[in-house]
Amino acid sequence: MNVGTLLTKSARTFPDNLALAYGSRRYSYSQFNARVNRLANALHSLGISRGDNVAILQYNYPETLESIFACFKAGIGAVPINFRLHPQECAFIIDHSGARAVIVSPEFNDAIIGIRAKIPKVSSIISTGEAKGEILNYDDLLAAESDQWSDADVDPDDLAWIFYTSGTTGMPKGAMLTHRNLLAMTMNFYADVSPLGPSDAILHAAPLSHGSGLYALPNVAKAAANVILESKTFDPELVFQTIEKYRITNMFAAPTMVKLLVDSPAVDKYDHSSMQCLNYGGAPMYVEDLKRAIKKLGNCLVQVYGQGESPMTITSLPHRDHVAKGTENQLKRLGSAGVQRTDVEVKIFDDEDNELPQGEIGEIVTRSDLVMRGYWHNPEATAETLRNGWLHTGDVGYMDENGYLFMMDRSKDMIISGGENIYPREIEEVICKHPAIREVAVIGVPDAKWGEAVKAVVSLVPGKSVTVQDLLLFCGKNIARYKVPKSVDFVDELPKNNYGKILKREIRTQYWKNETRQIR
Repeated sequence: MNVGTLLTKSARTFPDNLALAYGSRRYSYSQFNARVNRLANALHSLGISRGDNVAILQYNYPETLESIFACFKAGIGAVPINFRLHPQECAFIIDHSGARAVIVSPEFNDAIIGIRAKIPKVSSIISTGEAKGEILNYDDLLAAESDQWSDADVDPDDLAWIFYTSGTTGMPKGAMLTHRNLLAMTMNFYADVSPLGPSDAILHAAPLSHGSGLYALPNVAKAAANVILESKTFDPELVFQTIEKYRITNMFAAPTMVKLLVDSPAVDKYDHSSMQCLNYGGAPMYVEDLKRAIKKLGNCLVQVYGQGESPMTITSLPHRDHVAKGTENQLKRLGSAGVQRTDVEVKIFDDEDNELPQGEIGEIVTRSDLVMRGYWHNPEATAETLRNGWLHTGDVGYMDENGYLFMMDRSKDMIISGGENIYPREIEEVICKHPAIREVAVIGVPDAKWGEAVKAVVSLVPGKSVTVQDLLLFCGKNIARYKVPKSVDFVDELPKNNYGKILKREIRTQYWKNETRQIR
């Protein structure tokens, strides 16, 4: 089934239910579906059809979900892009995906024109803001089209969403998520995270280009309300105000967001008792932070562990395991990533892909209908990651005797800061371009607010110098702001092994040695 048909069915059965809310803007399911149909027709009129891809570069707006579902319904691959990326990074994703069109919110009009020469495959640029030059206006296109549309008859393994993840080589990789993947993810949500119905409401406070957008699908399928936070930043008080106003029942958040909610005075100011399921994922949470969250937010927390390659659904830690006071075993489980989902297999492999016994540490692997088809135009990475029929996550952990997964390390040196995946290599590639830098190692260091912060440890070319501020400004001109190091340490020499490889583990040790959670 076409995953876009989830909307078609909800609009038919619950036409008057609130579908989208953003500030004063409100659309029923019949209105939401009609606008999506008009956009699907508009894309078709522009010569974009089944098998093509469309990039979506927007802040969180109703049009973001409209764009994604229009692509689904038309059999077009949706390519949502993280709005925090640098324009040059956006240009790579747009061009690499082969997108025929880009749909932007007005904040990105100038940026898209600035990179126009680098996205030659794009034939149409559509903006939800003012039409200017070659930029077409979104609402003008909708007004010229019919609100009737017949959803494309897709194959289950047809591409639905290209989820771009940062690559350890510095180049993002596009995980190809199919209609089968997204439908399995949707059904899995009801089985293991939260049963939903037409009286539920989700708050989208995290980017719709990532986890929150994926979790819109099970909500749309049950004709629940999708309330989009009217803010470009995460505002805890506004979140609580919105929860109280709309009686929000579920939302997705990165652990940093959960911590900001718990630490905010607004947690005691507004009624958030309607919350039944606060899904958090994207990074581990400290046990002490979880205890405080349970105390302040109540029994609504559910942890999800997944990747873009297996969207949001490898393991989960359900409500029943979020116990702030309990037995030693219960408290231990609070530090885990939970158990494998109902229709998902998870194992621990050694370096030769042999399954390890319970309790032994190795690479976390998984297989299910949720695992991506492969990486877009990257057969080598696909073969390596999906070898022997298992998705190799690159994460290291162990399984206890009761099937609870404990994550211990990240084999690819990935940094997770505020729920964002940051790969050191792409930052190192930029820093190495500075004429004063001889060598660099980028690592994650402990940070009370973000979990980890990006630190660059550098050695200088003899006779040259650079200030911390100048180096950070240099980075900011080439990569997204959240990837720019928060601090820089200067050393004479970086530690290396006998083969000349920089020993990041040794560098990290000095920063993590006094921490309970070790990133080795």
